[in-house]
Amino acid sequence: MTDWVKITRTFDAPIATVWDMWADPANFQKWYGPNGFSVPVAEMDVTVGGTRKICMEMKMPDQTMSMWFTGTYQEVSAPHRLVYTESMCDAEGNVMSPKDMGMPEGTPEVTEVVVELTEEGGKTVMTLTHIGVPAGTPGEGGWMQAVDKMGRLLDAS
Repeated sequence: MTDWVKITRTFDAPIATVWDMWADPANFQKWYGPNGFSVPVAEMDVTVGGTRKICMEMKMPDQTMSMWFTGTYQEVSAPHRLVYTESMCDAEGNVMSPKDMGMPEGTPEVTEVVVELTEEGGKTVMTLTHIGVPAGTPGEGGWMQAVDKMGRLLDAS
């Protein structure tokens, strides 16, 4: 098992449109997260050194489950490459340890997401790598569902 998730997907959409799915908070909210989750908060300063704070929410009959993430943009090379860190946090953006959040022993406090986009014949090839989230885990499943949602949005546009 590798300690990263890597997903490559080809979208029938221009590279600028796929970039906006990552860089525009309103677009990001439409697709991010596994099925059943919404994204009520997406604060994103998509500049090098800029911060991000994201809330994923799932409403259940008896409660609403919220998960918060924060990070910093390391590299912003529109429309080809986006790199940011990600940590679990509280609603105020204070980083929480994975252990405090009930994650398995050895889960890193900070992971890194790398998005690479290339254009091939009018289509956009996206390679998403999440370093620190092992392949074959629920984290990979969540990303697969989110990328599927992005694909459905792009197909509808």
